[in-house]
Amino acid sequence: MATLFGKTYSRNELSRKTGELWQLGGVKPMVLDEGPEQGVRIAEFRTGGGLSFAVLLDRGMDIGWAEYRGVPLAWQSATGPIAPAFFEPEGLGWLRGFHGGLVVTCGLTYAGAPCTDEGKKLGLHGRISYTPARLVYCDGEWQNDEHLLWVQGEMREAVIFGENIVLRRRICSRLGEKRLFIDDLVTNEGYHTTPHMILYHINIGFPIVDDEAELVTSPAQVRPRDAVAAQGFSRYNRFEEPTPEYAEQVFYHELTPDAEGFVRAALVNPAFQGGQGIGVYVRYRKRELPYFIEWKQMGEGDYVVGMEPANCLVEGRDVDRAAGRLQFLKPGESREVHLEIGVLASAEEIEAFREAARG
Repeated sequence: MATLFGKTYSRNELSRKTGELWQLGGVKPMVLDEGPEQGVRIAEFRTGGGLSFAVLLDRGMDIGWAEYRGVPLAWQSATGPIAPAFFEPEGLGWLRGFHGGLVVTCGLTYAGAPCTDEGKKLGLHGRISYTPARLVYCDGEWQNDEHLLWVQGEMREAVIFGENIVLRRRICSRLGEKRLFIDDLVTNEGYHTTPHMILYHINIGFPIVDDEAELVTSPAQVRPRDAVAAQGFSRYNRFEEPTPEYAEQVFYHELTPDAEGFVRAALVNPAFQGGQGIGVYVRYRKRELPYFIEWKQMGEGDYVVGMEPANCLVEGRDVDRAAGRLQFLKPGESREVHLEIGVLASAEEIEAFREAARG
């Protein structure tokens, strides 16, 4: 059953009341048509439950803008979701097209800081977020009295004499809901054992990020990445007004899973609209993504908090290799990742999330 406008409806009831289901919600492919974004394909979702978002099909099937009942959830950078042809892989060039958005995928063979690993020069955060999807298919379908909205496709990272890794992604939601699901399957289709790093850069912005905002997680041990973060460690989970010349702070969280193996994190603003409250959460299995990284950036314009589930840290592939935490995919091997991202739309939902996170 779909819950819309405070009431529950069957498939037959909704069919009788609408000419086409898009009247209430759905998913449609579109193309951006201006400036450096020109030609970028997207799939726009409207769930009918207040959640709307755009999947950037030509940018790794990442999620760009996202809103809940008109309230923006994600930070948007000044670059915009530029076309993949503008990718600059060297050094920090990745940042020239880091559009922010609800989810940016980093990987698949390297992520984190630029480095030189076993003689290979690697830039920031990998190639996958600039890779266009192929075999794209979006649709909606009834499953009894629930209507599922989805898009799927695949991206390949390959080079002659090197890696040949495929990411098959499916993003779905349900009519009437305010959450979405990302289901990823990463497969080494080549004949070489290959490093595998993947990080989900979830970028939350104003009005959720504000001076009353808070990061809420499953029970955690937290440590700063470096000396800069150590200076702000006492406020790692609280946030400030935009600060001139702010230097980013990064914190590593060791989250404790619940009895089912899941961990949770949310960026919440209980003071939003006079105490109504709003937030965005992520829930996933720790065995799939053992690390959680917090990116705190309180700069002017660059005012964002990143929640980043990952199978790596962010100091570079060479550092992960030396520390013994670098993961590999053998020929033919696959890994699955499943994430749930949703909206906390009231003070009551925020408090319920706190209770669930405590375990």
